[in-house]
Amino acid sequence: MLGACEICNEKERKYRCKTCFLHYCSVVCYKKHQEQPCEPPPAALGTEATVQEGRVPKKIILFSTIDTVPVEKLELLGQSEHLKNMLYNPHLRQLLTEIDSARDGMNAVKVAMMEPLFVEFADECLRLVEPEEDASQDNLNELVFTNRQHRR
Repeated sequence: MLGACEICNEKERKYRCKTCFLHYCSVVCYKKHQEQPCEPPPAALGTEATVQEGRVPKKIILFSTIDTVPVEKLELLGQSEHLKNMLYNPHLRQLLTEIDSARDGMNAVKVAMMEPLFVEFADECLRLVEPEEDASQDNLNELVFTNRQHRR
């Protein structure tokens, strides 16, 4: 047994409140819990400034690298209507689930990159997170053209 419901203390707990992490066993106990407003536990609140501003605290990235995308740019993904519309596609959602649950994530991404739908999704994510400058795109096109000439 996992433990008792923190509302009724009778049945086995099955669920957890996404705000305060309180464990409950049923819809009845959930509704009883919702009669009083709940708050996140103090450890999950983050800095005092965040609490005072009334914003949801940002997740802290513990092991960032030079490739880590800043949280502000990641938030752009959630605001993109085009990405949201793409995520209605069950095939894309299945691909993302497979990548997320894969033991070898890099290999899973390589396999997914064979799917045009996933490539379109990845390109849109990159476009939002790392917008291209017109000059750099022109330079890239020149490099591709130059490389093609040298191959002949």
